[in-house]
Amino acid sequence: MSEIVYCLYRVSTAKQVDKVKDDIPMQREACRDFAKRMGWTVEKEFLEKGVSGFKVSATDRDAIQELKAAALRNEFQILLVFMFDRIGRIDDETPFVVEWFVKHGIRVWSVQEGEQRFESHVDKLMNYIRFWQASGESEKTSMRIKTRMQQLTAEGCYTGGGVPFGYQLEKRGRLNKRGKEIYDLAVNPIEAEWVTVIFEKTVKEGYGSHRLASFMNDNGVRTHSGAKFQCNTIIRILRNKLTCGYMVSGETVSPHMKELQIIDEKLFERAQFILDQRAKKNDEERHIAMSTKSQAMLSGIMHCAHCGSRLTSSMHTEKYILKSTGEVRTKQYLRYMCYHRSRKLCDCDGQSVYSAEKVDNAICNVMADIFSKISDAPDEAELKREYNKEMQKCRAKQTKFNAELRKYKAQYEKLNDEIANTLIGESFYSPEQLSAAMTTVQQKIDVINHQLEKLNNEIEFKRASMEKVRPMYEQFKGWAEEFRLASIEQKKMIISQVTSRIELGRGYRIRITLNMEYEQFCEGWNALETGGKTE
Repeated sequence: MSEIVYCLYRVSTAKQVDKVKDDIPMQREACRDFAKRMGWTVEKEFLEKGVSGFKVSATDRDAIQELKAAALRNEFQILLVFMFDRIGRIDDETPFVVEWFVKHGIRVWSVQEGEQRFESHVDKLMNYIRFWQASGESEKTSMRIKTRMQQLTAEGCYTGGGVPFGYQLEKRGRLNKRGKEIYDLAVNPIEAEWVTVIFEKTVKEGYGSHRLASFMNDNGVRTHSGAKFQCNTIIRILRNKLTCGYMVSGETVSPHMKELQIIDEKLFERAQFILDQRAKKNDEERHIAMSTKSQAMLSGIMHCAHCGSRLTSSMHTEKYILKSTGEVRTKQYLRYMCYHRSRKLCDCDGQSVYSAEKVDNAICNVMADIFSKISDAPDEAELKREYNKEMQKCRAKQTKFNAELRKYKAQYEKLNDEIANTLIGESFYSPEQLSAAMTTVQQKIDVINHQLEKLNNEIEFKRASMEKVRPMYEQFKGWAEEFRLASIEQKKMIISQVTSRIELGRGYRIRITLNMEYEQFCEGWNALETGGKTE
């Protein structure tokens, strides 16, 4: 009676199923011919398509688990593969998978490499070495592919994968190494308009990802797969640097490609700032409104001056009777509430509620006053002169620190050389004296290195600040021009970025702290008293 054989065929990618070397049809034909020559009967074949033997553990592979279950039921006597690496390529797992089958009475054969036995220590060693080599080959292949992908990205070439919303694929005559024409990315004009809308509503109106997804779906826009937009779809669009003309693969970024740019880089950076702020878990560290959906302009960005908690908004309905007719009417108005005070969660001695209309008018008047005091644009030449003066001071300090560092390092080397003389009794110093001296010099070296690091950070900060001043001023000036005619959502976003904190207290006392980055652009700002007190 011939022995029963179960075969296992595997390819790592879907493209290998029937097109290239080591594909499944080739493995099947080779295994069947081999079994026929050996006088075995192939009863069952297991196929794994697109399963990586290097990345996927045997415990997560259905075929391996089914084969193990069949082995325990004594359904077959031989497991046959084209090559042993079809079983897997994980060096600290696959050898033990093979050994498991052999221990349970299953002979493991490869068409190319013969039978794997475990009759001696040499057999076990060869089993391990085989899969160790296979694992290494997978790592090298992965590294080569990753490196090539990064090179193509650096050259601005499309390397495959899902096409981001806002783009489409076009053939422009570029050929691969086989001479086949391949696709390149191009802007989809219709989708690009929606991408612009997504960014502008995020930055100018404070729309969140859920609200934007609903907005896109309500307007009948769909993703490339025809599905509705979800919040994670919106986040991917907002985080994709391709929208401002850069392809990214890991740490590799392509040169700027104007033809792929949809969004201005300043707008992209503002969107990133907003997303980062909203991701902050600590409420007190966040300077951007989590949502602008509320009708109240300051909901979520104003604090109680007494307990420090954020104020919420609510719609209040008030009933009143007309004296002339006795008719009962209702009136609705927005109000701000101290949640902690209203729920008695702490000993807050402020008011429970405030009229939203009164507070909003006061804040708008203060913001108008802030923007009316906007200073002239920073003089570019004066800024550069001041910057160069600061850089000269920093470079002088660097020169001084480096000279001291060289001096102390030379002293340390001399002391270190003296150790040899101490060991042969030809030194004037004892080991203890040398050790103490070397410790002292090393401490001085550490101090100077710390000072140099601090100085380098200061230089980098000054350089970054210099680059930021002009764009920030233009942003501030733009807000000043927009604020009066802006919508509630836009005003909320502007206020949340210009101010670092707004506090509302009993008697409508309002305290506004400007964001330090923008305070420099206001000349002698003093808040006005409107609808209460501000300071």
